[in-house]
Amino acid sequence: MTARSSPTNRRLQALALLVLAAIIPFARAAPPPVEAFFTPPSMSQPVLSPDGQHLALRMASKEGRIQLAVLNLVPPRQLRLVAGFADADVREAHWVNNDRLVFTIDDFQVALRDRESPGLFAVDRQADGSAEQVRMLIQRGFGRLRVSSDQGRLMPAYVRFAGTLRDGSDDVLVFNPARARDNLAEAVLRQNTRTGRTSPIDSGPRLPGAVSWRMDAQGRARWAVARQEDVYSFHWRERADGPWREVLSRQTLATFASGTQGEAQHGPDGRLYVNVGRPGDPDGLSAWHRLDPATGQAEPKALLATPGFDAQVAMVFDHRAGQLLGLRYLAEQPGTVWLDEGMAKVQARIDERLPGLVNQVQPAECHCSRWLVVTSQSDRQPPVYFLYDTQDDRLEPLGRRQPRVDARQMRPTTLTRIGARDGLGLPVYLTAPEGKGPWPAVVLVHGGPWLRGRSLSWEAEAQFLASRGYLVIEPEFRGSTGYGFRLFQAGWKQWGLKMQDDLDDAARWAVDQGLADPARLCAVGGSYGGYAVLMALSREPAVYRCGVAAMAPTDLDLMYGSHDSDASPVALRYGLPVLMGDRRADAAQLEAASPVRLADRIRRPLLLVHGAKDQRVPIEHGRRLRDALQAARQPVQWVEYEDEGHGFGKPAHLMDHWTRVEQFLARHLALQPAGSTP
Repeated sequence: MTARSSPTNRRLQALALLVLAAIIPFARAAPPPVEAFFTPPSMSQPVLSPDGQHLALRMASKEGRIQLAVLNLVPPRQLRLVAGFADADVREAHWVNNDRLVFTIDDFQVALRDRESPGLFAVDRQADGSAEQVRMLIQRGFGRLRVSSDQGRLMPAYVRFAGTLRDGSDDVLVFNPARARDNLAEAVLRQNTRTGRTSPIDSGPRLPGAVSWRMDAQGRARWAVARQEDVYSFHWRERADGPWREVLSRQTLATFASGTQGEAQHGPDGRLYVNVGRPGDPDGLSAWHRLDPATGQAEPKALLATPGFDAQVAMVFDHRAGQLLGLRYLAEQPGTVWLDEGMAKVQARIDERLPGLVNQVQPAECHCSRWLVVTSQSDRQPPVYFLYDTQDDRLEPLGRRQPRVDARQMRPTTLTRIGARDGLGLPVYLTAPEGKGPWPAVVLVHGGPWLRGRSLSWEAEAQFLASRGYLVIEPEFRGSTGYGFRLFQAGWKQWGLKMQDDLDDAARWAVDQGLADPARLCAVGGSYGGYAVLMALSREPAVYRCGVAAMAPTDLDLMYGSHDSDASPVALRYGLPVLMGDRRADAAQLEAASPVRLADRIRRPLLLVHGAKDQRVPIEHGRRLRDALQAARQPVQWVEYEDEGHGFGKPAHLMDHWTRVEQFLARHLALQPAGSTP
């Protein structure tokens, strides 16, 4: 069968029409149903084999199960299902070599309580999809999945997949915590994906306190992070047989937790690339540099610095040639800086053909492939996947991550920077509905709080709310990462204080700009975002008409002392005292900023949601506040998902939650006439 007449090729042609349709304007239609936003991906994670001749990708079956398929790119094209299960979903997949893959599994159709450890499985790219051709390497929790009975040296469920190698073998790296002593790298083993047998790797000289590491293509530890009390040190072995050398040090867990400094990548060129602060930068932004092996310091000239953002980077290497091809980064939106002239020209050709989209181009590991994978997206378009044929200069659509989302019905998201009341600059993302403002508005607060909440990519929650007619305001309040150390550090010990001021300042700014209706403003968030919602209602009842708080901490002292919490001893000892407040020295401040103590001041309608099996924020938080609100005769709608944890694992629960949110907002915001007093 020729490629032109193959079912795969006809499928690609049909997908091309769908992608083009998403770019052409059309008349206004009814808003998409909630399922369009929150249904699990139909296609995801396309990745080329090391030689670029085959493409692995995750695809949803008719029953909604995520399966692993391999598309043979050399004509005649053939799409082959290599692994799929009736009671499990493929979670992520990696090429071991050109003929072998490993993957982990999950069950995306059950609540978080029922999730099992992901295990590790191996399969050949020419497998026929039967369970007999799948080999289990690491046991899946509780043994629910049944595969071949000949398991060889099956690793226990607490062992974790740690990465692939690029040495042509059938081996992968696995992490066995039972072997960890004073050198964590010794807990990493090679495991053969055909026999299941394990062997030790070269972990180098002992490095006391090692907590993480990076391996080279041969599985030798080359970069490690060690901790002694609250000091993190970063170590490198310039040669595979050399000693450890300290190259960076950070004084506190909180500094390390910012995620903006201390990152490193060891390249196949033998060089170390590090993310360090830009000297003299007033915002404390970071940049990526090569490390000078002679001095152990970052070279003066930065490889990449993104104005206004920390340089969050993934390196793109040609592993066979040992060459750095480019740097993939996240600034206002994703992008790539190509150091390779040929890849820069390819990027320009693809961008010309797919205008209005951010197009990320991924070569095979050896940069020898005829084909490249292109992931295209925007603030209105969830990821769409293409193949680019460099020989024929042809772009072929593969599929869409969220096929039920029509970009023509989505709304643009913009980024602006405003001044907080104390002059600190705050990034704020806005997604406006159709029509003309002022609109009823939702301040959507990200969790964490010590992470970056947003970029100019499609985001389900904001788009769902905008489709229902709400202006969505998403502030990157102090304590957020990705915008410099200054913004991050400004949030230390500011729960319920200046972090809260930032949300109020963003809301008032939107009102002053004529975007938000001051009489129809609500706060919505989960985890830390849920906490911020509760504080907003207690502090500013004249500003916020209602609130939706999911999985929210309500008693800050309980964050240190709940027996059901999964917080690590290190985080409790060194992280929370710096980031949130010392349990003893700051006890009065923590109590004053605990919503459970402020129940009599939360007088606006509240939708309070929690998972009964939450270990990050145990349900005791939610139940205590619920009881306090009911005792004070304050309005609260309580929803408890008995088998969920910190978040929603079951799609039905996720869609039920957002359906409830839609109904709650419509009741308390949409029917209130603009301009009236709350």
